Amino acid sequence: MAYLRSFLPWIAVSALIGSIDIRYALLAGFALAVVLAAGQRRAGRAWDALVIEVSAGAYFAVATAAAFAAPGSDTVAHYASAGASLWLALVAWGSIVIGRPFTLGIAKTQVPEELWGNPVFKRVNVVISAVWAASFTVSGIGTAWLRHARPEDGTARTVLTVVCLVLPILFTVRYPEIARSRAATAAAAARNGADK
Repeated sequence: MAYLRSFLPWIAVSALIGSIDIRYALLAGFALAVVLAAGQRRAGRAWDALVIEVSAGAYFAVATAAAFAAPGSDTVAHYASAGASLWLALVAWGSIVIGRPFTLGIAKTQVPEELWGNPVFKRVNVVISAVWAASFTVSGIGTAWLRHARPEDGTARTVLTVVCLVLPILFTVRYPEIARSRAATAAAAARNGADK
């Protein structure tokens, strides 16, 4: 559940928004992101396995500065959650575009090094990163729309956020095994075809 740990700053801010001043909720997210990234680096984790933590630190630094610069502004308070999801979408899509899917660094901590160059391993991470990116995009756009169209409906925003977190987690857990099984079946079929 390395993914869940990576999202702790985002989860903490989501839980704190509405119960404490937005400035301090965002500041808490920033502090938690820095502490998590620093702790993981001390434990020997590579930077490419900390994409979510580092992006959280960057997002919450900017959002916190904006919230403190305009303390009476409803914009930051109303759209911080949507902005967070859209920022994560940008990071995830960007990581795919540059050929370094953000899940790759995390996955490398969970599989033997001899598999890192395997095309199936790389493809699985592209697909998983794309699912996360799509989920972040839906969450960000949906949350912004709900905030605008139904500003008092916090329940709908919460449900959307939870669904857009749980579905990619479930996909991340199950998809690698499905992909390995498909690859093994395709390899066996190729061997059988070559033997004939």
